[in-house]
Amino acid sequence: MGADDRLPSRPALGLSPAIAPANDAGSVAAAAAEADTLARLDAEVSACRACPRLVQWREHVALEKRRAFADDDYWGRPVPGFGDPRPRILIVGLAPAAHGANRTGRMFTGDRSGDWLYAALHRAGLASQPTSVAIDDGLRLRGVRVTAAVRCAPPANQPTPDERNTCAPWLDADLRLAPDARVLLALGGVAWAASLSAVARTGVTLPRPRPRFGHGAEAVLERWTVVGSFHPSQQNTFTGRLTETMLDDVVARARTIGGLNA
Repeated sequence: MGADDRLPSRPALGLSPAIAPANDAGSVAAAAAEADTLARLDAEVSACRACPRLVQWREHVALEKRRAFADDDYWGRPVPGFGDPRPRILIVGLAPAAHGANRTGRMFTGDRSGDWLYAALHRAGLASQPTSVAIDDGLRLRGVRVTAAVRCAPPANQPTPDERNTCAPWLDADLRLAPDARVLLALGGVAWAASLSAVARTGVTLPRPRPRFGHGAEAVLERWTVVGSFHPSQQNTFTGRLTETMLDDVVARARTIGGLNA
C-alpha cells in the first residue's frame, strides 16, 4: 500500500475518481489544455503526481501530521482552486501550506494566512463569512476564485524553479476558463511572477523591464490587470509589514477593477 492509498478518498471530497494522474511536465500541460471547465481542471489538479519531491513531502506531512491535528484526515494531494465558477478576480497564492490547505483540501483554509485573506474578502463583501476552517464550512465567494502558482505543499514553502514551471499550465488553464476575469491579485513575489508569465502565455506582450512586484503595484496588460499584495503570511502580518488596512486596500482595488463594487 502506497502513501496515496492511506489518504482520504477523493470522491469523499467531491472530486471525480476517474482521472488518470499527470506524471510529468508534458502530461500536466496536456491535461491542463484539455480541461474544458473549472470543475474538470480542479479534478485534474487533484490527481497530479508530476513532481516527485512535492508528492513525497505532501504525503509525508499528511501521514505524520502535526500534533494539534492528529485526529484530522489530511488531504495530502494537490489542492484545486476554490470559489465562484464565473470569477471576475483570480487570487493567486504561492502554494498550499503543509498543515493548512494540504490538510483541509481547500486553498488558504485552516491556517493564519487564510484567516487574514478570507476576513478581508468578507469585509469587502466578496465572501459569505470571515473564516475558512474546513472544506465543508459553508464558505462561498462572490466573483472570486482562489488558486496558486504551485498546487502542492513544498518543503519550507519553497518550490524549485522546475516545480513552478511544471505547475504553470494549471494556472494557464485557470485564466483560459475564467472568461469574465479581469484581475489577478498576486499574493507575494512568486505569485506576481507566475501571474505575469501566465498572462504572457496568453499572447500578451509584457513591457520591458517587467513590472516590479510591490504591495499595491499594478500592471495593466491588455485585458488583465495584475495587482500585487504582500502575502498574508505570519512573517508579514506579525511584523506589521502587512496590515488589515493594507490588505483591504488591495482587495478593494481588485474589486473595483473586476466590476464587483455593486
